[in-house]
Amino acid sequence: MKKLIIFALVLTSFWAHAQQDLAFPFQGGAPIMNKFFKDSLTVTPEIIAKKAAGVAVIKFTADINGNIQKLVIYYADDYLLTMPAIAALKKSTKKWIIPNKEKFHDFIIPFSINYNNPATGIVDVQKAAYGFYKNRRPIVATDQIPLNAATLLPTVVIKYDIN
Repeated sequence: MKKLIIFALVLTSFWAHAQQDLAFPFQGGAPIMNKFFKDSLTVTPEIIAKKAAGVAVIKFTADINGNIQKLVIYYADDYLLTMPAIAALKKSTKKWIIPNKEKFHDFIIPFSINYNNPATGIVDVQKAAYGFYKNRRPIVATDQIPLNAATLLPTVVIKYDIN
């Protein structure tokens, strides 16, 4: 009886898959995606002037051709931070790969935008950063968010120079 149970376990292990490996959904992989967004995301002068820093989490839908269909802001520390992220996402059309031959697929991508610390004038930068933080108006989803089969992408980290 023990041999029969062991044989059944070994036999089923050939058909069982723990997790299917998916290809990275951006043409070229994660390093190419990060490079694309670092090159495509333009930090606006208004962000630089306000010393704005924070996160924007955006959900978008891509179709089978890699076109972006719709964008939804799930969370943002301020609306100001979403504008360059949305513009960069719109430039990424035709670069998305849909898994399993689906017609549409949802992706969630976080953007982290921050400034490089300057060598001098740190007190002024801290005052401006605190002013931005104190006056920011976060965008927060108040309803439940259906995730369905969304793919969470790695965070795109953008650092900009103040001077």
